[in-house]
Amino acid sequence: MSFTLIDQGSENFEFRASVWNWKTLLEIVRSFDVISEGTLRQMSYNASGTPVSIDDAHLIGEKIRNEVLPKMGPGTRIFADLSITDKPDDGTLYQDEDEKWKNYSADYEWLSEFCEFCFKSKGFQVF
Repeated sequence: MSFTLIDQGSENFEFRASVWNWKTLLEIVRSFDVISEGTLRQMSYNASGTPVSIDDAHLIGEKIRNEVLPKMGPGTRIFADLSITDKPDDGTLYQDEDEKWKNYSADYEWLSEFCEFCFKSKGFQVF
């Protein structure tokens, strides 16, 4: 499953996310407390068309740039529980309930690209 974010100002400006990245991103955004729980829940379903306003998109980008990326660094990634590791994703699919959280992470480079998308967008919709 994947998610496509479409800029509300231009249909040709898109950003793609895998479910593995997206679930982590939603937990990061949840920690900022800038978007309602209901909207976050809607954003967890692909093809929902859930809108994110320009102000919220820019605020999310700003918070990632100022609060998350400085704790990370190139070659690192953050898990959905907001812990950070420098171990690369080896593609293992964890099945054990106690380890499923390891399946969801976003690396520094992907978060940087998402941050730039947020700043350049006029808000976006989740598809």
